[in-house]
Amino acid sequence: MTFPDQKIVEINLEHEMQDAYIEYAMSVIVGRALPDVRDGLKPVHRRILYSMYESGLTSDKAFKKSATCVGDVLGKYHPHGDQSVYDALVRLAQDFSMRYPLVDGHGNFGSVDGDPPAAYRYTEARMAKIANEMLRDIEKETVDWDPNFDESLKEPRVIPSRFPNLLVNGSSGIAVGMTTNIPPHNLREVIDATICVLDNPEAELDDLMEHIKGPDFPTKGIIMGRSGIRAAYATGKGHIRVRARTEMEEFGNNRTRIIVTELPYQVNKSRLVENIADQVHDKRLEGISGLRDESDGKKGMRIVIELKKDANPQVVLNRLFAQTQMQTTFAIVMLALVNNQKQPKILTLRQILDEYIAFQEEVITRRTIFDRRKAEERAHLLKGLLIAQDNIDEVIRIIRESYDNAKERLMERFGLDEVQSQAILDMQLKRLQGLEKEKLEAEYAELMKKIAYYNDLLSNEQMLRGVLKEELTEIRNKYGDERKTEIGFVEDDIDIEDLIEEEECVFTLTSAGYIKRLPASTYRAQRRGGKGISAQTLKEEDMVETVFTASTHDFILFFTNKGRVHRKKGYQIPEAGRTAKGTNIVNVLPVESDEKVTAMIHLREFPEDRYLVMVTRNGTVKRLQLSSINTARKAGIRCITLDEGDELIAVRETDGEQAVLIVTHEGMAICFKETDVRCMGRDAYGVRGIKLRDGDYVVAAARAKRDHQVLMITENGFGKRTEMDEYIRADGPQNRGGYGLKGYQVTDKTGPIAAMKVVNENDDILIISDDGTIIRTHAVGINVYSRTAQGVKVMNLSEGVKVISIARTEREEEEETVLPPAGEEGESAPEAAPQETEE
Repeated sequence: MTFPDQKIVEINLEHEMQDAYIEYAMSVIVGRALPDVRDGLKPVHRRILYSMYESGLTSDKAFKKSATCVGDVLGKYHPHGDQSVYDALVRLAQDFSMRYPLVDGHGNFGSVDGDPPAAYRYTEARMAKIANEMLRDIEKETVDWDPNFDESLKEPRVIPSRFPNLLVNGSSGIAVGMTTNIPPHNLREVIDATICVLDNPEAELDDLMEHIKGPDFPTKGIIMGRSGIRAAYATGKGHIRVRARTEMEEFGNNRTRIIVTELPYQVNKSRLVENIADQVHDKRLEGISGLRDESDGKKGMRIVIELKKDANPQVVLNRLFAQTQMQTTFAIVMLALVNNQKQPKILTLRQILDEYIAFQEEVITRRTIFDRRKAEERAHLLKGLLIAQDNIDEVIRIIRESYDNAKERLMERFGLDEVQSQAILDMQLKRLQGLEKEKLEAEYAELMKKIAYYNDLLSNEQMLRGVLKEELTEIRNKYGDERKTEIGFVEDDIDIEDLIEEEECVFTLTSAGYIKRLPASTYRAQRRGGKGISAQTLKEEDMVETVFTASTHDFILFFTNKGRVHRKKGYQIPEAGRTAKGTNIVNVLPVESDEKVTAMIHLREFPEDRYLVMVTRNGTVKRLQLSSINTARKAGIRCITLDEGDELIAVRETDGEQAVLIVTHEGMAICFKETDVRCMGRDAYGVRGIKLRDGDYVVAAARAKRDHQVLMITENGFGKRTEMDEYIRADGPQNRGGYGLKGYQVTDKTGPIAAMKVVNENDDILIISDDGTIIRTHAVGINVYSRTAQGVKVMNLSEGVKVISIARTEREEEEETVLPPAGEEGESAPEAAPQETEE
């Protein structure tokens, strides 16, 4: 049977399933499983706290049945199972789950033994005192609001959270394809670290860890060593070992018993005791003669493990740590939603604090705007009342004589607006006659002072940060307490860098902003003229723009086209496979949408006697002391001020006595002493390095070294080496600022210059094309020609493909086996290990 107006839509089932699954995954990630970095809450916890606040269940009010809160949350904001809502409420009230409980519970809310809570019809709840700080100022338009599930009400997208709750109480959750596990911390320590960042925006991890010693669990325990803590704070991921606190007691006839008084976080006491008993029964634990749980409300936790007379207490204790949950590993994954709940991201400790501070600055700004508006509205009314006071008899006469147009007559007679006139009419005659001018003038003057203060606060970022610091200090002093979890010393404790193997890696960056690192041993040398092997899978219209080598323990300095510099360790750049496209640079560095990395260098330290020489596309040169950019500031720092239309294209590290070689797109080259450029401050513009003809621009710069050669590669794959003496004449380098010398005979066949390096006969060269192909060849295999020669074919390119970059690396002995071209069947051999050193 057919219908005349039926419509059949054909869809691709695979695509439909992918789209549906992605939508489901993002719904779980954003709507249920992950906390927001700003308030540290998942949606269900946020809805519980807001519903209690809205219902008046604050800490200074009487308890109400938990069923009241559960019903309000279900009916208004969270249409899921009642048990899931009650379980979330119970956790907020458990002092063994939350470092600082946000709900004050009355009744049975479970125990560390795993006992379930009583049903919600029996228990009572209200907000804890510290939870008031979570919602303070929410009525002052400090946060954004969204419609609830049926669009009948509004709910906050995030709550103000006047202390860093994500770190203070932690969070755990499993989403689709990702998980978060953030440990709780001490409130006093976290606020001190936040204030440290406010006082010193360039504070590094060591500065923060002077305040935040490590996680602080509500069940106490002992964290073994600091290496896992540091790794987690530096990278967002890490593992820490947490041990139970134990004591040795003598009893009976020279016998010993082990007393357990504290357990690792989230360990079920009754299950632990049961597990120890089972292992003793199965003879997997020896030397134990008795086991009992003597915990009670007065003594606190007390698990007694009695040992046999001939047992070695330390050996038994070590086996308990190794075989039971008396020692556990807490896997830290600091994953949270950023960018207004749109993006799940693994965050370092500094990034969490920066996100929180930015949010609090927004909260205070919006609160101030609200207070200013209210003050202006009140001052406006007072101004009208003062006018009425000055003319009280006439005002009363106008009101008495007017029936329908009193408002209009008042507005016309005294120049009032509608709001002021209505305020006068709304007052009772008795109050109107009894207006006291002095009180009105005093209140008006006070309001004008407040408005002036609000305006100053909104225009002064340092003043705003000062307010935030004062409010955080107030919360710290009111709710702060001492640490509960001890951090024990471990003799072989190691730093994060000791956990990461040092190796040489290749770092690549594409024009679309995808960065990755992979072991340098991935590449293997080929003879000149080969096609190379595929180094990266690129998106359509993307191309690899920068390639260099560095150690995982080196500092990587990223210089952007806007003249800013960012700093990362090599291991902080995400590793990816040979053909993977990598990670977008915006997930690694806080760059703007129209900003891109144009130069990168690597180094181990920032000595005082080293310099950076920077060269821009328009031929400007600047020299800067290296130590002046030794900062880990998240937003980066400015290293050069650029003219409009100019951009930074090359940066080289020097010792202050080098010669600088600059090469342009059309093959011109100039070589001059770096001392011709005086050392400048970070915000300086620089001076002219080379004069450019119309249409020409700088493509590369390097340090000129005698007994080396200048290697130039053109876009069409041609190249040559030229002796450095042809650029550094017998009487020394040229003077900066001129047109320079012809460095390459650019023709239609060769194409313009793509890149330049200074090399010697012990170097290998990596040549990279805009389709992502890399070839490695010995520098000595490229012929030496004069400055004006055309060169020789160095890389065979497919039609429409161009060379865009080269990198220099230490020489690798060539193997007899020739690798197949990129993409051909049989490509399985790994590529090569470039170990570039700056020229």
